[in-house]
Amino acid sequence: MKPRLRRTIAVVFSFALVVAACSGGSGGTTTTTAATSTTATATTTTATASGAVSDLQGVRGAVVRIVAEGSFVDPVEGLVSNSAGSGSGFIIDPSGIAVTNNHVVTGAAILRVYVEGDDEPHNARVLGVSECSDLAAIQIDGAGPFPYLEWFDGPITAGLEIYAAGFPLGDPEYTLTEGIVSKEKASGESSWSSIDSVLEHTAQILPGNSGGPLVTADGKVVGINYASIGDLDIQYAISRDEANKVLADLIAGNDVTTIGVNGEAFTDGDLSGIWVAAVESGSPADRLGLTGGDVITKMEGLALATDGTMADYCDILRSNGPDEPMSVEIVRFDTQEVLEGTLNGEGGLQLAFSFADELADDVASDTGATYTYTEVRDEDGILVLQIPTAWTDIDGRGWEFDGELVGNTIVAAPNLTDFYNTWATPGVFFGASAVLAERYPSGGLLDVYDFSGECTLDGRYPYEDPVYSGEYTLWTNCGGTDTLFVVVEAYPPGGEFVVLVQIQVVTDADLDALDTILASFDVDLG
Repeated sequence: MKPRLRRTIAVVFSFALVVAACSGGSGGTTTTTAATSTTATATTTTATASGAVSDLQGVRGAVVRIVAEGSFVDPVEGLVSNSAGSGSGFIIDPSGIAVTNNHVVTGAAILRVYVEGDDEPHNARVLGVSECSDLAAIQIDGAGPFPYLEWFDGPITAGLEIYAAGFPLGDPEYTLTEGIVSKEKASGESSWSSIDSVLEHTAQILPGNSGGPLVTADGKVVGINYASIGDLDIQYAISRDEANKVLADLIAGNDVTTIGVNGEAFTDGDLSGIWVAAVESGSPADRLGLTGGDVITKMEGLALATDGTMADYCDILRSNGPDEPMSVEIVRFDTQEVLEGTLNGEGGLQLAFSFADELADDVASDTGATYTYTEVRDEDGILVLQIPTAWTDIDGRGWEFDGELVGNTIVAAPNLTDFYNTWATPGVFFGASAVLAERYPSGGLLDVYDFSGECTLDGRYPYEDPVYSGEYTLWTNCGGTDTLFVVVEAYPPGGEFVVLVQIQVVTDADLDALDTILASFDVDLG
């Protein structure tokens, strides 16, 4: 894929982490009452005969700190191995069944759960998850009975006094903050979940409060905290009613509206999709071959996250059964590939399109050789491209067109003189020009670069990758040889400049170079 997008995505995600207290940001409008922070000091768990907590002081015994250990791919830091993230949860059954957020646990190798009064953490296993509801049910190991929380059974209305319990910022010290429900039904569409509606409230929460309960003065659960916009003093919780739509299935061991990823939606104008931070072992995503760092750009042919939310992604999951085949397209930055495959299908991930596969029969010279690649830039550092390391003759000066300097170029080959003057030497010309974008209509440069005097036109075809779109021409039998010549004219979404890429293909190894060049060329405007 395009190296420029990696940096752009990093900016988007850094902002999301700043504004979101629970590892994600959410939309919101206004809040009417400022939160007041208090700290609970009571340690004795008060419970009914059944074991359910019956007052605010007893909530502490049923709220747990969850440390998820594993390897995740962060859009800013890249692969973070053996890291430990911390969230909250709460026990809802004396046997040790607890509720938390999907984004707290999915993709973790180990879950360690800290229970009030126990010196050592308990191991836990995931029973079921829902990406779209951002919920998970886990089973805590150990002898019960555990103190547990029950659901509030009254109406949840604006002005209801509530308290947020949990372990923010990974601190082992339990905290409790107070506030009110400020909005009964706020938008539940966000970059990491898609819920009909959520509760907006004023009890302050911070990163690490994710998955912790929002309770009433008598210790009954109103919702599950999962997001905050700190600058606006707005907090969000998944409501009791929304949670109970899926929790029975999760407790029974069934996943709901998920393919098994810990991900977040984004869009930056050039590329949109679901960034995959981690993948659950054995899930449909894992079986297909998705891995941390992938971006799911399309599902069932529909472009995802164009509005920056998971709404379309989750609508597709809700419209298909958990075992039904669903087509996906992904961008894999590590290998700079666009891949496609079918969830719950066969065959794994394959290249979405490969000139090497499509044109292999048209190249006579099968040398069996392969290239290694290196990244190069033009003299101004604006153009970036992966080329074979064997193409050591490189010119990164400006693009001259009819004697006029119109843009930037990179030209590379084993020997540039032979590349320019014969059909026997592979090479690449890559240029970008705002001047020519204004001067020629779409497709106009392909008309200018006409090689019909020396080659046979195979055809003119649409060109599209996750960033650029346009057309390309394929020329064959160039100079009476089996050399192929591919000319691409493409534009970014705004059309502010035009890109021209010409690749001369002499051997089968040059076909692989063609794929790599088209997957890596980019214009970095800073």
